[in-house]
Amino acid sequence: MSLTKRIVIGLLVLSGVVVTGSFLAQSLFKRNVKAEVEELFSAVEKKGERVSEEDLEGLPESVKRWFKYSGMIGKDRVMSVRLKQQAEMRLGPDSRWLPVEAEQYFTSEDPGFIWDATIKAAPFVHISGRDKYQNGQGSMLIKPLSIFTLADSQGEEIDQGTLLRYLAETMWFPSALLNDYIEWEAIDDNNARAVMTYDGVSASGIFTINDLGEVVRFEAERYGDFDGEFRMETWSIPVSAYKSFEGLKVPTKGEITWKLDEGDYNWFNFEVMDIEYNKPYVY
Repeated sequence: MSLTKRIVIGLLVLSGVVVTGSFLAQSLFKRNVKAEVEELFSAVEKKGERVSEEDLEGLPESVKRWFKYSGMIGKDRVMSVRLKQQAEMRLGPDSRWLPVEAEQYFTSEDPGFIWDATIKAAPFVHISGRDKYQNGQGSMLIKPLSIFTLADSQGEEIDQGTLLRYLAETMWFPSALLNDYIEWEAIDDNNARAVMTYDGVSASGIFTINDLGEVVRFEAERYGDFDGEFRMETWSIPVSAYKSFEGLKVPTKGEITWKLDEGDYNWFNFEVMDIEYNKPYVY
């Protein structure tokens, strides 16, 4: 056998080993995330008390309009959420868009979430990602091929960032905004500031609500990692395409953009495909 053939065969064998190892590593990654979700859901009550008109007393008028439009009044408070997303993301302003499939799980009485994503970087090449907020602390794990750890981030900046992510994503289960860890401030007829304080960390964001009662944007000052350095920048999420899931009208499409001095950097676009409430189980 010629040297060239031996090299080709060797490369094919090596590729097969890498693909097989990646498949096994992804199965392990998913199993570990499943255990984290089960822990997150372990103390969740299946149903909460019903949301009433009286629960809205003291809220800004725009937020009351949102609650009425969403259909939340008269329904059980959402104690847990599970949803599925399809998305696209890019790793830099000039990078190509990569398809993403994700599942996400939330709790509301004790605020928390776990986002489990698979990013398709190339044929037979994926990146596993897990974003987490629990007990007031955030954690971000990124593993190419589910094998190599590219990022395993924790700390004050991650805590603040994941708290704000949780606050923004309550638009899918607005009854969470009635909890004591949220305070409201009216800005004008269409904008209200929500201040979330939990386990010693506090941050705020502005919900923009149109005259119909739809949330159309969330915006906040959030820590981000830019060229290996954390700094506070404006984080903006316009949302649209309302659909009803189990009687709740929620936005299903959004574009996540950093508004930087050098220009807007839209890096993540998502669509929610399915939402289920008060079913504290892994898909």
